Amino acid sequence: MDNSVKYRIISEIINTKDERVLNAVKSLLNIEDDGDFWEALSEEDRAAIDEGLEQLDKGQYLSHESVREEIKNRFNF
Repeated sequence: MDNSVKYRIISEIINTKDERVLNAVKSLLNIEDDGDFWEALSEEDRAAIDEGLEQLDKGQYLSHESVREEIKNRFNF
């Protein structure tokens, strides 16, 4: 099969909002629904993720650029 056809199929899958189409593709490809990953996390992991999201909402984070600059200065790169 031509790669352009595969890319077209992938693009259509990514862009669809039709649950029937997605369920049909899952069925054709024998993809099992593993459930929600959140349920598999420990309470400690969930709390850490929630804390991180709260910090992001409050603007308490370092940008990629500032971390790169700090490492550059610290290690003389």
